[in-house]
Amino acid sequence: MSVTAAAGFRAAGVTAGLKESRRPDLALVVADGPAAAAGVFTRNRVQAAPVRLSRAAVADGCLRAVVLNSGGANACTGAGGAQDAAAMAGAVGSALGCAVDDVAVASTGLIGVRLPMPTVLAGIAQAVAALDRDGGGAAATAIMTTDRVSKESVARLDFAAGVVTIGGMAKGAGMLAPALATMLVVVTTDADVAAAHLDEALRAATARTFDRVDGDGCMSTNDTVLLLASGASEVSVAPGTPTWSDFVAGLTAVCADLALQLVDDAEGASKRIAVEVVGAYDEGQAVAAARSVARSALLKCAVHGEDPNWGRVLAALGTADADFEPDRVDVSFNGAPVCVGGVAAGDLAAARVALAPREITITIDLHAGTSTATVLTTDLTAAYVHENSAYST
Repeated sequence: MSVTAAAGFRAAGVTAGLKESRRPDLALVVADGPAAAAGVFTRNRVQAAPVRLSRAAVADGCLRAVVLNSGGANACTGAGGAQDAAAMAGAVGSALGCAVDDVAVASTGLIGVRLPMPTVLAGIAQAVAALDRDGGGAAATAIMTTDRVSKESVARLDFAAGVVTIGGMAKGAGMLAPALATMLVVVTTDADVAAAHLDEALRAATARTFDRVDGDGCMSTNDTVLLLASGASEVSVAPGTPTWSDFVAGLTAVCADLALQLVDDAEGASKRIAVEVVGAYDEGQAVAAARSVARSALLKCAVHGEDPNWGRVLAALGTADADFEPDRVDVSFNGAPVCVGGVAAGDLAAARVALAPREITITIDLHAGTSTATVLTTDLTAAYVHENSAYST
């Protein structure tokens, strides 16, 4: 049930006709009443019209609905695109009898092309009619673009006052970079949480999950992560209470699960790579070091070819804004040491075997402190190049 697992929400996913494939392409998530809300958006300076609209809609900490479409990003579409996003929110607000500024909009697909609004508006009417407590799966399918599978996650937290449920859906397979990824994410909960605290929890969760997905270093124009709380469980959650840390941990677990699914479904990828930095001076430096390695096209190619070229790791590491002594760095591939104290170590044949699985962990010990961080990335394949060489045609 994903995004409708929490009490107080309904959803739908329909085929409006935005995609030539005639696959589902429009989703709607609705709270049964006003919901506390928070959002995190792309930090790209080029932002799609739905991002600007949704940022304004969530500013007061309240949302009633989110309408999402695939088949068109509505980015770089000028004043007309802004009008189209507003028309989508207006259609939902009118159908639900709620304020238009309580409706968020999210879009994904090709940049620079206006949406066919008669088709979109007809799809919204269709989605409103299809709203259902069990509609989460259909909604998750309708937001897919180059995704091969839908992405959903649910966590249930048992508190003394009752059970709190957190559920979410996500899409994204390319343009995976920090400041989120090319993702649309909607997470819902039936916890009773004030909007300001919801924002705090969401930012804490995304900082260690979606912001640490770096598949291809390309930042999207449409990244949107929204969190809505219905309060239907009547379990109060706030900082300083016994429920707070468990709630943030549960939210982080849902976001981490969805982020992992994004990487596993990355365009053309054959391997999932976790770049794990340990022994860093602080967490920020650990992230910087891990991200420098995760973004190395040379390393990504080497991992794809199962070539234990640890020199690619050190060369990328040397560009990071992190304190370390090169002659103290250790590196291993899936537990097989390849570099100790900045020089070659271990059996390269064993390292080749270690690079054979689909899931690869590159562990880098900086010996500069006690902080750690992990950034998720993928290998670089001919299939990725093929998929993105003619995306718009």
